This record gives sequence, C-alpha cells and structure tokens, in this order.
Amino acid sequence: MAPGIVPAGPAVSSEASQSLSSVTSAFDDTLRFYLNGTKVVLDAADPEVTLLEYLRGIGLTGTKLGCAEGGCGACTVVVSQYNPTTKKIYHASVNACLAPLVSVDGKHVITVEGIGNVKSPHPAQERIAKGNGSQCGFCTPGIVMSLYALLRNNESPSEHEVEEAFDGNLCRCTGYRPILDAAQSFSAKSGCGKAATNGGSGCCMEKGANGGGCCKSDGVDGDSQPIKKFTPPGFIEYKPDTELIFPPQLRKHEFKPLAFGTKRKRWYRPVTLQQLLEIKDVYPSAKIIGGSTETQIEIKFKAQHYSASVFVGDIAELRQYSFQDDYLEIGGNVVLTDLEDICREAVEHYGETRGQPFAAILKQIRYFAGRQIRNVGTPAGNLATASPISDLNPVFVASNATLVAKSFKETTEIPMSTFFKGYRATALPPDAIIASLKIPVAKEKGEYMRAYKQAKRKDDDIAIVNAALRISLGEDDVVDNVDLVYGGMAPTTIAAKKAVSFLQGKKFTDLTTLEGVMGALEEDFDLRFGVPGGMATYRKSLALGFFYKFYHEVLAELNAKEAEVDKQAIGEIEREISSGEKDHKAAEAYEQKILGLEKSHVAAMQQCTGQAQYIDDIPVQRNELYGCLVLSTKAHAKLIEVDPEPALDLRGVAAWVDHKDLATPEANWWGAPSCDETFFAIDEVFSAGQPIGMILADSAKQAEQAARAVKVVYEELPAIFTIEEAIEKESYFNHFRYIKTGDTEKAFAEADHVFTGIARMGGQEHFYLETQACLAVPKPENGEMEIFSSTQNPAETQAYVSKVVGVAANKIVARTKRMGGGFGGKETRSIQLAGIVSCAANKVRRPVRCMLNRDEDIMTSGQRHPFLARWKVGVNKDGKLQALDADVFCNGGWSQDLSGAVVERSLSHIDGCYSIPNVHVRGRVAKTNTVSNTAFRGFGGPQGMFIAETYMEEIADHLKIPVETLREINMYNPETNMITHFNQEIKDWYVPLMYKQVQDSSAYAQRRDEITEWNKTHKWNKRGLALIPTKFGISFTALFLNQAGALVHIYHDGSVLVAHGGTEMGQGLHTKMTMVAAEALQVPLSDVFISETATNTVANASSTAASASSDLNGYAIFNACAQLNERLAPFREKLGPNAAMKDLAHAAYFSRVNLSAQGFYKTPDIGYVWGENTGQMFFYFTQGVAAAEVEIDTLTGDWTCRRADIKMDVGRSINPAIDYGQIEGAFVQGQGLFTTEESLWQRSTGGIFTKGPGAYKIPGFRDIPQIFNVSLLKDVTWENLRTIQRSRGIGEPPLFMGSAVFFAIRDALKAARKQFGEEEVLSLRSPATPERIRISCADPILKRAWVEPREGEKSWFVSI
Repeated sequence: MAPGIVPAGPAVSSEASQSLSSVTSAFDDTLRFYLNGTKVVLDAADPEVTLLEYLRGIGLTGTKLGCAEGGCGACTVVVSQYNPTTKKIYHASVNACLAPLVSVDGKHVITVEGIGNVKSPHPAQERIAKGNGSQCGFCTPGIVMSLYALLRNNESPSEHEVEEAFDGNLCRCTGYRPILDAAQSFSAKSGCGKAATNGGSGCCMEKGANGGGCCKSDGVDGDSQPIKKFTPPGFIEYKPDTELIFPPQLRKHEFKPLAFGTKRKRWYRPVTLQQLLEIKDVYPSAKIIGGSTETQIEIKFKAQHYSASVFVGDIAELRQYSFQDDYLEIGGNVVLTDLEDICREAVEHYGETRGQPFAAILKQIRYFAGRQIRNVGTPAGNLATASPISDLNPVFVASNATLVAKSFKETTEIPMSTFFKGYRATALPPDAIIASLKIPVAKEKGEYMRAYKQAKRKDDDIAIVNAALRISLGEDDVVDNVDLVYGGMAPTTIAAKKAVSFLQGKKFTDLTTLEGVMGALEEDFDLRFGVPGGMATYRKSLALGFFYKFYHEVLAELNAKEAEVDKQAIGEIEREISSGEKDHKAAEAYEQKILGLEKSHVAAMQQCTGQAQYIDDIPVQRNELYGCLVLSTKAHAKLIEVDPEPALDLRGVAAWVDHKDLATPEANWWGAPSCDETFFAIDEVFSAGQPIGMILADSAKQAEQAARAVKVVYEELPAIFTIEEAIEKESYFNHFRYIKTGDTEKAFAEADHVFTGIARMGGQEHFYLETQACLAVPKPENGEMEIFSSTQNPAETQAYVSKVVGVAANKIVARTKRMGGGFGGKETRSIQLAGIVSCAANKVRRPVRCMLNRDEDIMTSGQRHPFLARWKVGVNKDGKLQALDADVFCNGGWSQDLSGAVVERSLSHIDGCYSIPNVHVRGRVAKTNTVSNTAFRGFGGPQGMFIAETYMEEIADHLKIPVETLREINMYNPETNMITHFNQEIKDWYVPLMYKQVQDSSAYAQRRDEITEWNKTHKWNKRGLALIPTKFGISFTALFLNQAGALVHIYHDGSVLVAHGGTEMGQGLHTKMTMVAAEALQVPLSDVFISETATNTVANASSTAASASSDLNGYAIFNACAQLNERLAPFREKLGPNAAMKDLAHAAYFSRVNLSAQGFYKTPDIGYVWGENTGQMFFYFTQGVAAAEVEIDTLTGDWTCRRADIKMDVGRSINPAIDYGQIEGAFVQGQGLFTTEESLWQRSTGGIFTKGPGAYKIPGFRDIPQIFNVSLLKDVTWENLRTIQRSRGIGEPPLFMGSAVFFAIRDALKAARKQFGEEEVLSLRSPATPERIRISCADPILKRAWVEPREGEKSWFVSI
C-alpha cells in the first residue's frame, strides 16, 4: 500500500498518560498465543517488534524479510483464529513483517518450520520441492505458507482458487510455472472451465440457459462435479485430518483487554467498543491500528513514532455486518477477505440489480493488494488513511454510503461525499472511530454502477487511476442523479463535478451526451504536464476511457435502439487458468546413469521447509553489533558537515565508522576493473544513496534510529540523470570501444534504402529476494577475519577486505553457502557492503552484521544499464541487410563498475542473429549522478539484441513486408555467411531450424491469420504476435576470468566432498556439479556433497557469472575426479568394477594413496583483441527462439500474454529440470524488463522513487503467459561443442526472449494505430508499460487527453 504522510502523534502528555492509565488500569499485560502447537506466554513483550522480528529473534528463521512493506510475501505465516464475522475458525496468511506482536494474542501462529521438515515434509513442501518450484529458495517459505493457508481453509480448492492464492507473493527465479503446477496437484478439477467455481462467468448449466441444456449438450450428469485430483506418483498424499489442530485451549481463550510496553511506546488492545471509546476520549491522538498495513510502513520507512497505539482487530462489535431493507451495514473492522464474502452474499441477497454496489466492491477487492493484506486490512483503515488512490473509497463515495462515527460522547453519521477534506485529511472527529459503513443498495430500475481500476501490474498493485461510476435514470432515460468518483486524479478521492452537473437532466442515450461528458471531464481533470505522480496524459485518458466504457456498458443494458452501442468497449481482459507443457523426453538420447536426468535442486527440500540457511539466518555471534548505513540524500553535492554525535548519544549505539577508519586512505578506493569508487564518501557525494558512513548498535532498530540522527549538511551541485543529458554535456567515462568490418560508407551509398532510428530502453532492478547481506567476524590473532557474504564473488570480496583491514589475503576467509538470488547484482556490488562491514568489525574488533533494507539495497546496489542507440541501416529491395552503423550509449551511473564490459557485449550482440556484411558500431559509457549500474543477467547482450530487433521491426514496416520474413532472409546461413562482425565463425548453428520448429509447433501462421481477422472485428482490444530468435555468446570477455579450480575429497566411508569456485544463487550450479562428480566417480548422487564456496578451499576463483560457471567448474571437477579415478584404478581392478566407493577408499587409504585432488580448467581458443578485431571472442553461442502472443486493451493500456512457446538449444543437458527452470525464470524476468519494470527518479530530490515492491513491479504469478510451453532442441549433433557433457550455458541466454512479449505488444499497437488511420512507423521505447501502450495509440480519446508541457515545464519523474 502506498506510504502516506501522517503528522507524528505527540508523546503521551503527563495528563493524558494519567487518564489513560486510569482508563486502562484493569487491563492485563500478558500476551498468550500458540506457536506451531506450543503455548507461549509473554510477560514482557517488546512493544516495538513485529511478529517477524519476534519469530526470527527466537530462531525461527524460515520466515524471511524481503521488503518490510508487505509487498513480496517472503515473510508469510499463517495465523489461525476464531473469526467473529463468520463465526468459524479461519487460517489467515499474513505478512509477519507488518503484523504487530499484539495482534496474535489468543491465536495460533504457524510458521514454515511448524508444518514439516526435511525428514517429514508437509505435502505442500514436498510437491514444491520435487516439482522444481524452488530455485534460490528465499521466497519459498512464504509461498509454501500461502499454499498451506489455502489448503487449511479449503481442502479441495478449485483451479481458479489455486491460481489466485499467491497474489501476495513474488518470486524472481522460477517464472512461477512450476510452483503453480505443484499447487494445482491439490486442486479439484471442475468439469466445466466456464464453471463459476473456476472463476468463469458461469457454466450454461448453472445459468440455466438454452432451456436447461448444456454447452456440452450430451454431458453426463456427473460432468460438472469436482473430480478430486489424484496424488501424483511418488508424492505424499495430502490428508487434511493430519494437520496441526486449532488448540482446544484457544477455543476457550478469554480475550482480555491488554496494556503493555515501555516508556517509549505502549500498546493497548481493548476488546469492547466501550473500552476503545474510553481510550479515544482521554487520548484522542492515540494511533488506531487495524491491519497495520500502512502504519508499519510509516514506522519503518518514514521514522514515524507513535507512543500510544491501540490495536482494534479483536473488537468483535466492529466486525459484524447486517442486511437491512435498503442498505448493507458493515463493521468498520471487517477484514477485506470477509468483505469479499459479505459482498458475494449481498449480491445473492439483494439480487444482481440491487446488488450492483457490492459487485463493484467485489471487483475492486479482487485486485486489492495481496491475500495477506486482505486478511488484515479493513474498510475503516482504508478510509482513515484517506489515500488518494484507494480502490475502495471511490465505491463508497459513489454509492452514497454513510459513515457511522462513534465517540464516547456521541454517534454521528457522515455522508461519504463530504468525508475527504484534503490530502490524507478527513472529517472524522479526533476523538471518534469509524464504527461502521452503511452502503445503500441500488434501485430496482434505472440505476447502474460500475468500478474500474488500472495499475502497472494486474495483481497486488496500487492504482494509477480508479473510478466508481453510478448513474440513475428516470423516464425516457433522462438522468435523475449521478456520481462519477475518481481516485488518482487529485490529492483526494474526487467527484468529477462539471461532468456530473452536465449530466443532470440530460437524455443518457443521446450520443451528444457522451460528447458533452467527455468535454466536461477534460475540464474536471485538466492535469498539467508536471503533475505530482506524473503520467498526465495517461491519467487523463484513463478518466475519459473509464467513462467511455461505462457509457457503453449502460447502453448495452438499456438495449438502446437510437444510440449505437460500442460493444467492443465493454468488459476487460480476463485471464484463463494458466498452463504449460515441457518436453520431458528431450534428453533421452544421451542420458547416462546420472547426467542428463531430471533431478530437483539439491537443497530444494531444505528451502521448502525453511531449514536452508542464508546470511541473516546465521545465529547471532557473541558480542555482535548491527550496522546501518548513512546514505547520501543528494544526487550531487559537497559534504559541508557530517556530525555523528547526536547519534552516538542514543541508547545502544556503539560506534560511527567512516573513511577515516580504513587501514590506509588508498584502501577506501575500490572497483573493477578501474578503481574509481570509494567505500565511504570523503568530501563530495555523486549519487543519492552513496554511503557516507555506518552506525553500529546493539540491534538493527537502534542502528536505524541512530543512522537517521546523524547530521549531514550538503551544498548541492548540478546533477546529470539521463543518457541524453550526458551526451549533451559530454559526460562520459574514459572507455571507448568500436567494431568495424567491411566498408559501411560504400554500402550505404549503394543500398536501395537507408533507414535511421533510435532504440531506447530503460534499466532493471535486480530485485533478488534476499537483499545484500554480510557478517564479518574478526578473529583474535594476526588480524584474521571471516566474512560471510551473500556474494557471487568471494575471491574479490577477500581481496578488497584484506585491503580495507590492512592484512594479507591469506588472513581473510570469505564464505558463501547460498544466496537468495543474485542475477549479477552481487558480482561486484556486494563488495561495497562487505568492505564497509569488515572495516566496522575491524574498528571495534567485534562481529558486525548488516542486511540492507529493500530501499537501501535499491539505492546503493545498481541496476541493469539503460541504453540508447542511434542506428542507421542500409537494405536492398529484396530485404537483404547491407550495412549497419550505430552509436551506442549506456548509462553507467556515477562510477564505472563493469559498465565498459557491458557496452562491449552490447556491441558484439548488435547483429542479433543476422548476417550484415558491413558494420561499424561504437560504444560509450555515460557518466551520470545515478546509482552505479552493474552486471545483470545478460550483461549488455539483451540491450544489443534489443537494438537489433528494433531496427529489424522498423525496417520491415518501412519495406511493408512481414518482419518474420525479413528475419528469415537475413539469418546467418552456412550457404551465405557464418562469420560475425567481430570475425568469429558460428558453429553448430540451429537458430533457423528452431525458427521453423517453433512456428510449426505453435501453429504460428494459422494464429497470425486468426489474429488479423480478430483485429478487424475488435475496435479497442487488439492482439499481436512476435517471433524472436536469440544467440548469446558464452565466455567472459575478459580472458583471464575464463578459468576455474576445484577440490575433491573422498572420505573413508565413501562419501565425497566437492569444493569449487562457483557460488549457488538458485541457478542449480551445485546440483549440476554434484551430478558431474557422481557420474565421474561412479557413486550415487546422494554420496556427493558441496558444503559452501570459500576462499580457503578454492583460491582465486572467478565470479559466478557470464553463464559459464557450469562449463568452467564442471570441467575443473571432472579434472579432479579423473586424477582420483587414475589413483583408484588399481583398486578397482583388484576389487572388481562394481566395488563400492567405501571399499575402494578404504583400500586406497591403507595403501597410502592420496584421496584428495585439485582440478583446474581454462577455456581454450579464446582471446579477442579490441580495435584490431582479431581473435575469438566467445567459446560458443547458446541459441533459442520464442514466439509470444498478447492482447491489449487500448482504452486502458492493460494487457496480457496469451501464450508463449520457447525452444532452446542447450546442447546435451546435464539436468533438463534445472535448465527448464532457468529458461522459464529468465523468460519471465525478460518479460518484466521489457514491460512492467520501470525505474523512476524523483526530479525534486534526485533520488530513485521505485525502491520497493510498492512502486517497482516485477512480474507476479498472474503476469506469466497463460499458455507457457518450453522445449529443448533434440535430434541434432553438436560436433564442435567441447564443453562438459557437451552442454551449453543457460543462465542468461533465455532472458532476451522475454522481448517477444514486447514485440508482440508492438505488433498489436500497429493494428490499434491503423484502426484510426495512423500509418507512421512506430518507435516504441522499452519498457512497454500500460502507460506507454496507451499513449502509443492514435484514437480520438487519447488525442483529446493529450497534455503538452508548458514552456520550461518538466515531468515529475525522470526515466533514466
């Protein structure tokens, strides 16, 4: 939910505290609840901890912290409770990061540890683990608990309920498909897909249509009965009767009023309305807490402090509802989940016509936050926070609801139309509470009401604009009264006054009425270009578009003859139940004993049961301190003063650490390859979010409070944000690269056509679920130190830490067991935190821990590079490309980091899959005052290929030929040319084959014809199709990084311990490596173990990146195993070929044979020289092809991916299950890059705005393709592939194929523009957000909503 601005409540004055204590003197001060079946009694609970902090504090670390704002679901637990609204036991999934501890009194808290463990998992845990639904595993416990809550409330949920059960959970690794498949194994298959149980509009049997006939006409009676799904073979059967019971003692639990806390903060928990009103009477400014979904965000991110908080969730009187003759009354504190059910009941009770307001509420709740928020959020909380973009408030206003406010002295009724007074301000008296809402039913005849919402992402997202529109018609369809209420158009929920007064007395069915309202709405919402929140044109077009939809929906219901109903404008895009297929026989031809088989992730079961340990799960060390960074709040400024004294005076604060605390002044400098960045700012800051220092304290909370107290005085300097500004000011890093082949000038002169254009794409936040984290433990001797870091690069961590603390590298051990996701964001940027934490630990000689908050992580850790390319292409009449010339710029941010290598890779991938005889491309890195951008899955490759596919699309439009044909005739081809522009021959080239196979398997040509026809008959909704090939070069472009080491030990008992230089971040590297070792040593997979990655077992390792880790480390392990096999050969001869490793090791040991081996591998043949354009750049290319189909709603910019078909050439797969996981995950991450994920900076502050799941939208469960098919290339030979097992690297290559969704959107937009006569070639910028989709259309509604900037006016946000 959007954080709001709320004035801080005053500390309790002495008079108020006396009267408060007299009112609450009889209150109890003990919390009593059950945790995983065990009774817990807390006499001295800390009033400031959340449920999550409590659970992690007592060692239940399976519940994770991912965002602290209730937006990612990593902290999901189940709270079982007696529900006073429904009078039943309800198992609520809740965000533990938001829930105050007081809220669980009298309830049963169940965490992931409570439902199963590795030895005896719950079926939900087992199926997600075995179904490959866990990669990095950080989000998995939360997902498991969402599924568990669903099953506890409904033991055989419908497919639709399963599909929607995870709307409050995010995952960055899997692409969601395997999680949904595992979860659907619990669903009851319903006979009819249209059945209401499956979320359809209703089966014709249910509707009683066709004279009682069925759409299946001869269907058997039992056809629409739910059929229980069988337990998949090899899985534990789900038996609901074996679940943790609701503790019988809690059924008898007496809810006593509670009062507990400290001088700084007190909690009150009244259990009757009277007690609450007494508290409010003596202390009006006490903070009322319902779900705490807003308040906890204010406390965490806005440093709000509420000294007295009143939890009202357990007051049964506020959670009732009643059906009156002409209105429904709901208690202010009914939770939104119950409100859903109440509204369903109300629609049934009053009938569809009179129940329209409740249908409108129901529609808005469906996409209101996630289930975890809806389980605790309340209408009263929504109203009191008065958010201008609340989804429910417009419905309450438009339905003319009345709010019942109660205080100790009186009860007042406030009409909703007068309730909102200004930004976050309401008419609620200070001593009153919202007791209930009375929502009138609609009239039996002539009244129509609808609600609308548009957000960046369909599920779990705050609205950009929402609306509730209600009209009441009298005789001859003349308007009696009307309410047009909008959110997101002003600082409050607002009525369109001019449009409303225009409509009064008009004949609704007259088309001039529509025209008049549209004109009035333009005046009502005359937004200026620089409006707060930005998107002026889009928001205005939504306000008009919603009314246009509403108008025609009402006309359709009136069956108006005189007015033409625009049926195309009615309704919105609905998703089917998603599904997908994989080819599980792809690797059959080359399966061995272990290699080539589908095996689940080695740690999947630990991850699904919450037993997998991440950095912040490591138990607290003795004497440990917690670090909190003090970050710059200015984009570019001189540091006039940094004064930590006010912070050092606070309770629990131990020290301040800054640039003066490093071993030497030189030790402050870091960065690879050029050392141009400081750990701590010295006298100038170059980016908002640059570290200035670190506060050390006894707890994270104390450190955070103290960090805010450090006084920093700035003198602001001019700042540069965008690539365009950098070009204008010639602000670049000293890094220039070019690739030149052939004669471009001559080719342009001779070409039939020369086209130019601009390709522009934004960056992307890594959004790994586990933020940057580090624990530094100094040892008592020789300056030794142990660093536990969530890093892809332990060797570089070791190198910089040794520099920071001033000892040799051999005294530092860097360790990484696993990361909760990395994606390149922990290749170099993790070193910043490790360096700072180790400097702090060295200063105080105590262990220091720091895990960044999500907002800190996004501010400090860099993103994918935004790119700008100015291209010029020569092409002949036959469509053959002749020449390419391009200037390519990437936004490096304030320091160079890996930006040079990123722009280099973009230049090597700018040909896409196409042979261009004459190429001259140049790359520069723009220097700006934004966060320093860094490696991200694909590392410049996707940006280069995006440029390629952009010019292919635009050229095809210019030439008026299908782009699929243009791609085909220009592909590399053995008959014409197989040499790239950087002079490397492409071998084992299967893109043309897969291009054909994907078209055949997806019925591409047939669907293209169907879509063309569909678009002819649909005015506002358009469909599009795209087919995108990819080739991705595998190798580090820095030659020296292409090496790896491994250490293999065989123990007496025959077990094998493997260590290698690669790190595990969910990509399944350790799984593949154990398989390589097990196959090589001929032992069972269960006998091979990888404990961690550490610098004292394998030295000088390269970072785990460039999709090369399986190739490099796999061969190093194979090399070590070969040495061991050689030493064991005599014993195999003696004991026989089937001798167990235990016996072989035993015999070898007693013969004094070394059972440890160190392996090494370096990639042969490579070594490209820039400038000369000689030498081989990549060892080989991973290839693939993807087709995608989308549907867009051009009135709102809403869209869905209807289908995606992907085929990848991964060579001979080591483990197809892992490879499929990488392909699906990368595709969805790529889809996010090119569609929903937009990073925005605030012009006023120079800081990044999109710094958490509330504002930054990665794809969710309901954003993936509705049909998602993936297969691997088979039945070919890979003659030139000389990798381990002849497999190909797979981590990065599939990511670019997510752009197929972007180009399908562009295809749909072409049809939309053509509909209104716009034939100009479309230059579409990435990402294709709903806003960009809408404003790329050409319809009259958009044209009248268009907002031009006035002179000198700038947008609210900057998109860099």
